[in-house]
Amino acid sequence: MLPFRTSLNASTLFPFKLELKEQIRVAAEAGYEGIEIWMRDLEAYAAAGHTLASLKRYIADTGIAVVNAIAFFKWADEDPAVREQSFGQAKREMEMLAEIGCGAVAAPPFGQVENVPLEEMAAQYARLIELGRPLGVEPYLEFWGRARKLSKLSEAVYVAMESGYPDAKLLLDPFHMYVGGSRLETLSYLNGSRIGIVHVNDYPASPGREHIADRDRLFPGDGIAPSATFARLLYEIGYDGFLSLELFTEDFGGQSALDVASLGLMKMRAAYAISGQTANNS
Repeated sequence: MLPFRTSLNASTLFPFKLELKEQIRVAAEAGYEGIEIWMRDLEAYAAAGHTLASLKRYIADTGIAVVNAIAFFKWADEDPAVREQSFGQAKREMEMLAEIGCGAVAAPPFGQVENVPLEEMAAQYARLIELGRPLGVEPYLEFWGRARKLSKLSEAVYVAMESGYPDAKLLLDPFHMYVGGSRLETLSYLNGSRIGIVHVNDYPASPGREHIADRDRLFPGDGIAPSATFARLLYEIGYDGFLSLELFTEDFGGQSALDVASLGLMKMRAAYAISGQTANNS
């Protein structure tokens, strides 16, 4: 069984150059329950003269949920002026997300963060929560395996704890755990209710950890990632939210966007299924 909900990160469809409504349509037709959109696509939609109210109606008609947005504001940058400008950007983008009913946005360590102490990151992340929650938008703290700071799950947990918000939520990704050297067993220290969303993917044995790039990500089950163990640990800590397929494949050959989305859903369900025996014993 699959005790998680399914989502498609729009990055998976980037090779097809679809506008936002088409991305949503493909995800819904393939059978996903949710979609993660990218802010740049939402901004392009609005810049083309479309209203966010009309997009919200379209989303409702498809029956799919916009469960998160991928955004890049420098909330933890070492330069105070850059941070302040970024908080203005974050407010503007969160307001747009609230208008279409999207209740979350990714908060990765974007910008110059290498020299920023984790305690300062925690204080800025608290500001981000304070900014988003009145709008109904929750910032999901994301760690990047290649980041100069906030590259490990342990660092993200520390920042969330020190933010002063015990219900702060993390964004997990097995690719970033692999690249950044986070141990899978550390998931056991988490409570599933503190995870906002989980990106899913796989990765090959070659190129190795030091040289692997986003474009090398694979469909779940097609590489060496311990997807079954990852799924079991998520299940055991009580996570029952969205798994969101996030690939950056540059060319899918002759497959259509719907072909790719449907294949991804099938592979995700197979790789992250929990056996009846495991489920009954946990």
